[in-house]
Amino acid sequence: MTSPEAPAARTPAATIEPAGTPGHRISGAVWGALAIVYVVWGSTYLGIRVVVETMPPFLSAGARFITAGLILAALIAWRQGPSALKATRAQLASAALVGLLLLLGGNGLVVLAETAVPSGLAALLVAVVPAWVVVLRRASGERPGIGAYSGVLLGLAGLAVLTLPGLSGDVRLWGVLTVVAATVMWSVGSFSSARIPMPANPFTASAYEMVAGGIGCLLVGLVRGEQYGFMLTEVSGRSWLALGYLVVFGSLVAFTAYAWLLHSAPLSLVATYAYVNPVVAVLLGALILNERLTWPIAVGGAVVVAGVGLIVSTERRR
Repeated sequence: MTSPEAPAARTPAATIEPAGTPGHRISGAVWGALAIVYVVWGSTYLGIRVVVETMPPFLSAGARFITAGLILAALIAWRQGPSALKATRAQLASAALVGLLLLLGGNGLVVLAETAVPSGLAALLVAVVPAWVVVLRRASGERPGIGAYSGVLLGLAGLAVLTLPGLSGDVRLWGVLTVVAATVMWSVGSFSSARIPMPANPFTASAYEMVAGGIGCLLVGLVRGEQYGFMLTEVSGRSWLALGYLVVFGSLVAFTAYAWLLHSAPLSLVATYAYVNPVVAVLLGALILNERLTWPIAVGGAVVVAGVGLIVSTERRR
């Protein structure tokens, strides 16, 4: 899955002059990381949908994140030395909590939901994340501004329209509600990442988050009994390819880019991925999986995107 609040880790520079302060220029590295998150995360909804065709949701998600996390940790140790993986107990606990919120609660629930809802609809539902972030900011005492509140109302209205396919029986309502729950979990995890002690190296934090989230997904999968009746020999070739794509691009590349962005860029800018991803996901779902673009999806998606755009444009002017 595919969203954000403030930095995943802090550096002295970020403490002195956050990326979102007036006059701060957005670097080319930030725009490059955003482009990765825009395109790659938009395509992961399609990848997830293909994986769950022949693989159980939580077990496949657990395998994906644990594999990606261990590979990332090995790369960090190789490039920067084993000392780069050091973290205090408090930092490890915080990284584990954020990983569980983002990857078990956020991504894991989306994987489960995509057994019942189209990938494009899931992406459009996830686009409401910036609205939840504004709600969390207000609850913490911040004053986001009237434009942000208007964007929240638009986003929630779009969310209501997007729920219509489930109410009409076109898709399973539990799948729609599961994605909504996932967006809340993802928002809380992203929002919390800057307010608890995290490893100073954002890539190290990302590795620990993926391993913790992956373990959480595996445990939930085992508790749900996903291992019973599951045969590796029955997994299709395209599901294996999709899982490999999710490990390398969705987790190693895009999630690491996202974790770095939470450390290096203002939330208002990072949040823009939330209205680019759905467009990519809907197009790929229609082109490759022949998913139908119904009027509730089209109208609700447009309203959500408009609300997110209003939130982001308001925040960037402040």
